[in-house]
Amino acid sequence: MNKHQSASPSLRDKVSQEEWTRRVDLACAYRLVAHFHWDDLIFTHLSVRIPGPENHFLINPYNLMFDEITASSLVKIDVEGKPVMPTPYVTNPAGFTIHSAIHMARHDAQAVMHLHTPQGQAVSAQAHGLLPLTQTAMLVREEVAYHNYEGVATDLDERGRIVADLGHKGAMLLRNHGTLTIGETIAACFVKMYFLERACEAQIMALSGGVELLNHPPEAAVQKSAQQGQAGLDMVANKLVWPALMRKMDRLDNSYRN
Repeated sequence: MNKHQSASPSLRDKVSQEEWTRRVDLACAYRLVAHFHWDDLIFTHLSVRIPGPENHFLINPYNLMFDEITASSLVKIDVEGKPVMPTPYVTNPAGFTIHSAIHMARHDAQAVMHLHTPQGQAVSAQAHGLLPLTQTAMLVREEVAYHNYEGVATDLDERGRIVADLGHKGAMLLRNHGTLTIGETIAACFVKMYFLERACEAQIMALSGGVELLNHPPEAAVQKSAQQGQAGLDMVANKLVWPALMRKMDRLDNSYRN
């Protein structure tokens, strides 16, 4: 256990069981992001809403690496990104701009993930966006919205434009910036991000061989796959994939539960 983890007194007996469960799930998601090499030093965020009328959320301490984050070190913040209980950690209110917009506008956005992976940024910079080149892409492509780049997301006025561009979809490519997913659970949000990131990675690899060599699937197959993804992805995430991912992280390092 490193010094950052040991410096975080346990909050298990100081928060509700619902909040603690979400803390454990979110800490696990941060560790998994690091495990899959999706992290970007201390930058980007994963957030989750805490049940209740207070509009409180959990987000990462800004000065910790993702593989250092624990359930107790997560910071409880308000809609402006300001801590609402004592914390020894630094927070980044500006980093919550994107998340707060979506959390407040969409009841189903209980969890929000935003990443800066090379493959996600690469596809976000391509004019055609995510292409239906692989099964993975086809399963999530109809969920993907687009938002044009406006600079580092510190302008609160941008929140309305993000929400408008997202509409009712569950994922977004932030142009020239990165990827974003939302979910009613951390599990659904994370697994949707996994599919989106894998689809972006495969697209960059496929295009490296030249556009003329690509095989384009029939449109009927593209639409069928999209319907299958919308019908079953959340159930598979919640019931099958997430429990398996938590078991994996428990085997690797279960200190995220502290």
